[in-house]
Amino acid sequence: MRMLLDSAGLYFRAFHAIPESVTAPDGTPVNAVRGFLDMTAALVAARRPTHLVACWDEDWRPDWRVALLPSYKAHRVAADGGEDEPASLAAQVGIIVDVLAALGVPRAGAAGYEADDILGTLARRHAARGEPVEVVTGDRDLFQLVDDAAGIRVLYVGRGIRRLQVLDEAAVRTGYGVAPAQYADLAILRGDPSDGLPGIPGVGARTAAGLLERFGDLASLRAALATGDAGIRSGIAAALRAAEDYLVRAEEVVRVADVALPEVPGPLPAAPADPALLADLVQRWGIGAPVERMVAVLADVAAASDAPDVG
Repeated sequence: MRMLLDSAGLYFRAFHAIPESVTAPDGTPVNAVRGFLDMTAALVAARRPTHLVACWDEDWRPDWRVALLPSYKAHRVAADGGEDEPASLAAQVGIIVDVLAALGVPRAGAAGYEADDILGTLARRHAARGEPVEVVTGDRDLFQLVDDAAGIRVLYVGRGIRRLQVLDEAAVRTGYGVAPAQYADLAILRGDPSDGLPGIPGVGARTAAGLLERFGDLASLRAALATGDAGIRSGIAAALRAAEDYLVRAEEVVRVADVALPEVPGPLPAAPADPALLADLVQRWGIGAPVERMVAVLADVAAASDAPDVG
């Protein structure tokens, strides 16, 4: 099984869960670094994947998405035009990059695309080859990737690692009233403040799920509205017609894009790729304990996945 990490989601969560008083010897906060490593080690130990890839936001708010929907993530834009994030977190991202490289855990990203697009591209690629995939994320937009037949599940960490939810198609339908393939349309209809999706006035989660249950998807719903015989309450129908342009544009914004990515093998490293660099990072940043845990877990799970099947 291949495990794909929504890396930014994990280190943001770690930063906010662990106090900034957790510092390196020089006083630099390393709470996000420590938390990211400990969460990743816990996930690998619990799920025991054969491969691990850290998927990366090379562009957290791509221009092409903003051109389609200017409100997309607009509330997260800082005064300088970059992402509004604490400086003490931004300073730790490079440390995480260095540690992953020293460990031998590959990162995957592409200019002009978010980690969601990388996660979706790799998940679908490996699923098409018959390789089961688990996508680790706290972003519900990625529920659209869940596919039982293809072997794609989402490990949802929105409630924390200890309350990890393993989502298959039945779990998504039970929790949200729609199939995974309909989840992006649900978000468009009801809105999603975290991504700057305004939604349709008067359409909440239940109404949106009901519309999708009846019509299947946004394209079919729009087609029915165009005939004037959709059988939808007049106020809702009027709001949907008024938002036709938004519905069309948002579909492209919310759906995970396919990206031209090179192969990312990502087998679990049985030993650090660069022990000398890793030792230097441990000493400089005071992250010995989480690195030791990570190295031990990777070695243990990699050895087990390489063991011959004697059953």
